[in-house]
Amino acid sequence: MHEARRRHPGLRLIRTGLVLESLIPSVLEQKVTTDEAYRSWRLLLHRYGTAAPGPAGTELRMRVMPDAHGWAMIPSWEWHRAGVDGKRAAAIVRAVRRARALQAAAGMDLEAATRRLTAIPGIGPWTAAETLQRVSGAADAVTVGDLHLPRIVGYTLVRERDADDERMLELLAPYEAEGQRHRATRYICLLGRMPPRRKPKAAIPDIARL
Repeated sequence: MHEARRRHPGLRLIRTGLVLESLIPSVLEQKVTTDEAYRSWRLLLHRYGTAAPGPAGTELRMRVMPDAHGWAMIPSWEWHRAGVDGKRAAAIVRAVRRARALQAAAGMDLEAATRRLTAIPGIGPWTAAETLQRVSGAADAVTVGDLHLPRIVGYTLVRERDADDERMLELLAPYEAEGQRHRATRYICLLGRMPPRRKPKAAIPDIARL
Protein backbone atom coordinates (compact mmCIF):
# COMPACT_ATOMS: atom_id res chain seq x y z
CA MET A 1 0.00 0.00 0.00
CA HIS A 2 2.87 2.34 0.78
CA GLU A 3 4.34 1.69 -2.67
CA ALA A 4 0.97 2.29 -4.34
CA ARG A 5 0.57 5.64 -2.58
CA ARG A 6 4.10 6.61 -3.52
CA ARG A 7 3.48 5.82 -7.20
CA HIS A 8 0.06 7.48 -7.31
CA PRO A 9 0.08 10.53 -5.04
CA GLY A 10 -3.06 12.61 -4.83
CA LEU A 11 -5.55 9.83 -5.62
CA ARG A 12 -9.08 11.21 -5.28
CA LEU A 13 -12.46 9.50 -5.25
CA ILE A 14 -15.16 11.13 -7.34
CA ARG A 15 -18.49 12.35 -5.93
CA THR A 16 -21.00 13.15 -8.65
CA GLY A 17 -24.18 13.24 -6.55
CA LEU A 18 -26.06 11.75 -9.54
CA VAL A 19 -27.58 8.37 -8.74
CA LEU A 20 -29.15 7.16 -12.00
CA GLU A 21 -26.09 8.23 -14.00
CA SER A 22 -24.01 5.74 -11.99
CA LEU A 23 -26.66 3.13 -11.17
CA ILE A 24 -27.73 2.32 -14.73
CA PRO A 25 -24.18 1.62 -16.04
CA SER A 26 -23.55 -0.50 -12.93
CA VAL A 27 -26.64 -2.60 -13.63
CA LEU A 28 -25.48 -3.04 -17.23
CA GLU A 29 -22.19 -4.45 -15.88
CA GLN A 30 -23.89 -7.19 -13.87
CA LYS A 31 -22.63 -10.67 -14.81
CA VAL A 32 -21.12 -9.61 -18.14
CA THR A 33 -17.71 -8.43 -19.28
CA THR A 34 -16.79 -4.77 -19.22
CA ASP A 35 -16.65 -4.73 -23.03
CA GLU A 36 -20.21 -6.08 -23.25
CA ALA A 37 -21.49 -3.48 -20.79
CA TYR A 38 -19.75 -0.64 -22.62
CA ARG A 39 -21.22 -1.81 -25.90
CA SER A 40 -24.76 -1.90 -24.45
CA TRP A 41 -24.31 1.57 -22.93
CA ARG A 42 -23.01 2.97 -26.22
CA LEU A 43 -25.85 1.51 -28.29
CA LEU A 44 -28.56 2.67 -25.88
CA LEU A 45 -27.17 6.20 -25.66
CA HIS A 46 -26.76 6.43 -29.44
CA ARG A 47 -30.37 5.34 -29.92
CA TYR A 48 -32.12 7.13 -27.04
CA GLY A 49 -29.70 9.76 -25.73
CA THR A 50 -29.31 13.31 -26.94
CA ALA A 51 -26.28 15.16 -28.26
CA ALA A 52 -24.31 16.96 -25.57
CA PRO A 53 -24.11 20.75 -25.86
CA GLY A 54 -21.14 21.97 -27.85
CA PRO A 55 -19.94 23.43 -31.14
CA ALA A 56 -19.31 20.14 -32.97
CA GLY A 57 -21.82 18.65 -35.36
CA THR A 58 -24.59 16.52 -33.86
CA GLU A 59 -23.04 13.23 -35.01
CA LEU A 60 -19.68 14.08 -33.44
CA ARG A 61 -20.85 15.11 -29.99
CA MET A 62 -20.87 12.96 -26.89
CA ARG A 63 -24.27 11.59 -25.98
CA VAL A 64 -26.25 12.49 -22.86
CA MET A 65 -28.31 9.68 -21.38
CA PRO A 66 -32.12 9.98 -21.43
CA ASP A 67 -34.06 11.05 -18.36
CA ALA A 68 -35.95 8.58 -16.16
CA HIS A 69 -39.04 8.70 -18.39
CA GLY A 70 -36.91 8.06 -21.48
CA TRP A 71 -35.35 4.94 -19.95
CA ALA A 72 -38.78 3.65 -18.90
CA MET A 73 -40.11 3.97 -22.46
CA ILE A 74 -37.42 1.81 -24.11
CA PRO A 75 -39.23 -1.28 -25.51
CA SER A 76 -38.09 -4.78 -24.56
CA TRP A 77 -36.78 -5.64 -28.02
CA GLU A 78 -34.44 -2.63 -27.99
CA TRP A 79 -32.91 -3.77 -24.70
CA HIS A 80 -32.38 -7.18 -26.29
CA ARG A 81 -30.92 -5.65 -29.44
CA ALA A 82 -28.42 -3.78 -27.24
CA GLY A 83 -27.36 -7.04 -25.60
CA VAL A 84 -29.17 -6.47 -22.30
CA ASP A 85 -31.05 -9.48 -20.91
CA GLY A 86 -34.49 -9.21 -19.38
CA LYS A 87 -33.36 -9.25 -15.74
CA ARG A 88 -31.01 -6.29 -16.12
CA ALA A 89 -33.50 -4.36 -18.24
CA ALA A 90 -36.26 -4.94 -15.67
CA ALA A 91 -33.99 -3.79 -12.83
CA ILE A 92 -33.24 -0.55 -14.67
CA VAL A 93 -36.91 0.10 -15.41
CA ARG A 94 -37.83 -0.51 -11.76
CA ALA A 95 -35.05 1.88 -10.69
CA VAL A 96 -36.01 4.74 -12.99
CA ARG A 97 -39.63 4.51 -11.83
CA ARG A 98 -38.31 5.35 -8.34
CA ALA A 99 -35.76 7.88 -9.52
CA ARG A 100 -36.65 10.55 -7.00
CA ALA A 101 -36.43 8.18 -4.02
CA LEU A 102 -33.14 6.77 -5.25
CA GLN A 103 -31.66 10.23 -5.81
CA ALA A 104 -32.14 10.90 -2.11
CA ALA A 105 -29.51 8.22 -1.44
CA ALA A 106 -26.86 10.72 -2.53
CA GLY A 107 -27.31 12.57 0.75
CA MET A 108 -27.41 9.51 3.04
CA ASP A 109 -24.68 7.72 4.92
CA LEU A 110 -23.30 4.55 3.35
CA GLU A 111 -25.47 2.09 5.29
CA ALA A 112 -28.72 3.94 4.67
CA ALA A 113 -27.91 4.58 1.01
CA THR A 114 -27.12 0.91 0.49
CA ARG A 115 -30.46 -0.08 2.00
CA ARG A 116 -32.26 2.42 -0.24
CA LEU A 117 -30.67 1.06 -3.42
CA THR A 118 -30.92 -2.64 -2.57
CA ALA A 119 -34.64 -2.27 -1.84
CA ILE A 120 -35.07 -2.35 -5.63
CA PRO A 121 -35.26 -5.95 -6.92
CA GLY A 122 -32.28 -6.64 -9.17
CA ILE A 123 -29.96 -4.26 -7.30
CA GLY A 124 -27.72 -6.13 -4.88
CA PRO A 125 -24.67 -5.27 -2.77
CA TRP A 126 -22.29 -5.33 -5.76
CA THR A 127 -24.35 -2.84 -7.76
CA ALA A 128 -25.01 -0.63 -4.74
CA ALA A 129 -21.31 -0.43 -3.88
CA GLU A 130 -20.27 0.32 -7.46
CA THR A 131 -22.90 3.08 -7.59
CA LEU A 132 -22.14 4.72 -4.25
CA GLN A 133 -18.41 4.73 -4.93
CA ARG A 134 -19.14 7.22 -7.70
CA VAL A 135 -22.20 9.02 -6.35
CA SER A 136 -20.97 9.70 -2.82
CA GLY A 137 -17.23 9.09 -3.02
CA ALA A 138 -17.87 6.34 -0.44
CA ALA A 139 -14.35 5.41 0.62
CA ASP A 140 -15.51 2.30 2.50
CA ALA A 141 -17.95 0.94 -0.11
CA VAL A 142 -15.84 -2.12 -0.89
CA THR A 143 -17.19 -4.20 -3.78
CA VAL A 144 -18.19 -7.72 -2.78
CA GLY A 145 -19.42 -10.30 -5.27
CA ASP A 146 -16.92 -9.28 -7.93
CA LEU A 147 -15.30 -11.95 -10.11
CA HIS A 148 -11.81 -10.45 -10.11
CA LEU A 149 -11.35 -8.06 -7.18
CA PRO A 150 -10.88 -10.63 -4.37
CA ARG A 151 -8.20 -12.43 -6.36
CA ILE A 152 -6.43 -9.17 -7.20
CA VAL A 153 -6.43 -8.11 -3.53
CA GLY A 154 -5.30 -11.55 -2.35
CA TYR A 155 -2.56 -11.85 -4.94
CA THR A 156 -1.24 -8.31 -4.42
CA LEU A 157 -1.15 -8.40 -0.63
CA VAL A 158 -0.28 -12.01 0.22
CA ARG A 159 0.29 -13.75 -3.14
CA GLU A 160 -2.90 -15.83 -2.82
CA ARG A 161 -4.43 -16.29 -6.25
CA ASP A 162 -7.78 -17.82 -5.21
CA ALA A 163 -8.96 -15.42 -2.48
CA ASP A 164 -12.74 -15.08 -2.11
CA ASP A 165 -14.85 -12.24 -0.69
CA GLU A 166 -14.40 -13.45 2.88
CA ARG A 167 -10.62 -13.53 2.52
CA MET A 168 -10.58 -10.14 0.80
CA LEU A 169 -12.53 -8.54 3.64
CA GLU A 170 -10.15 -10.15 6.13
CA LEU A 171 -7.16 -8.64 4.33
CA LEU A 172 -8.84 -5.24 4.15
CA ALA A 173 -9.82 -5.26 7.84
CA PRO A 174 -6.97 -2.87 8.84
CA TYR A 175 -8.62 -0.16 6.71
CA GLU A 176 -12.16 -0.70 8.01
CA ALA A 177 -11.77 1.32 11.21
CA GLU A 178 -10.99 4.44 9.18
CA GLY A 179 -13.64 3.64 6.58
CA GLN A 180 -11.12 3.34 3.72
CA ARG A 181 -11.55 -0.16 2.28
CA HIS A 182 -12.66 0.98 -1.16
CA ARG A 183 -9.83 3.49 -1.34
CA ALA A 184 -7.43 0.67 -0.42
CA THR A 185 -8.71 -1.48 -3.30
CA ARG A 186 -8.26 1.45 -5.68
CA TYR A 187 -4.60 1.68 -4.73
CA ILE A 188 -4.21 -2.09 -5.02
CA CYS A 189 -5.73 -2.14 -8.52
CA LEU A 190 -3.48 0.73 -9.63
CA LEU A 191 -0.46 -1.50 -9.00
CA GLY A 192 -1.73 -3.79 -11.77
CA ARG A 193 -0.67 -7.05 -10.13
CA MET A 194 -2.99 -9.70 -11.55
CA PRO A 195 -2.80 -13.41 -10.70
CA PRO A 196 -1.52 -15.43 -13.69
CA ARG A 197 -4.21 -16.86 -15.94
CA ARG A 198 -4.79 -20.61 -15.91
CA LYS A 199 -6.87 -20.83 -19.08
CA PRO A 200 -7.84 -18.72 -22.11
CA LYS A 201 -10.59 -16.14 -21.87
CA ALA A 202 -14.08 -17.55 -22.28
CA ALA A 203 -15.99 -16.73 -25.45
CA ILE A 204 -18.37 -13.79 -25.07
CA PRO A 205 -21.96 -14.71 -26.04
CA ASP A 206 -23.97 -12.26 -28.12
CA ILE A 207 -27.26 -11.81 -26.26
CA ALA A 208 -28.76 -9.92 -29.19
CA ARG A 209 -28.51 -13.07 -31.34
CA LEU A 210 -30.23 -15.38 -28.85
